[in-house]
Amino acid sequence: MPARFQIVFDCRDPDSLARFWADALGYKMQPPPPGYATWEDFLQARGVPEEDWGEASAIVDPGHTLPRVYFQRVPEPKTLKNRVHLDINTGVREGESDEEHRVTVAREVQRLTDLGATMVEDHEGGHEHWVVMHDPEGNEFCVQ
Repeated sequence: MPARFQIVFDCRDPDSLARFWADALGYKMQPPPPGYATWEDFLQARGVPEEDWGEASAIVDPGHTLPRVYFQRVPEPKTLKNRVHLDINTGVREGESDEEHRVTVAREVQRLTDLGATMVEDHEGGHEHWVVMHDPEGNEFCVQ
């Protein structure tokens, strides 16, 4: 059986970055555990000091099949290129031309820019087209 895993982002503002990625990926914010109306209720019941409530956030796939994405606050800012990054695949539809695919990628890049991402570089290679972007905290990802 394959191992279960989650993807973890170190960041400065876990809730804000989680909300960006939830919108970007079509995920949803992880709801609090059963029996708790809010995360604050859960954290308070666990005795977590209020000043620590913003230390983490998570998003989940509404279909419950894809990995959970966890965001944890770290004190240091991002300084180097990511060693691992996400690719958002727009998908090549059957019969879609290279030009039609470029338009599909451009639409997704615009949607993500509207959410707070920044376009970095546009790439072409053979029959491939992808765009390197930064999320609101500067983490690299690609749209293809």
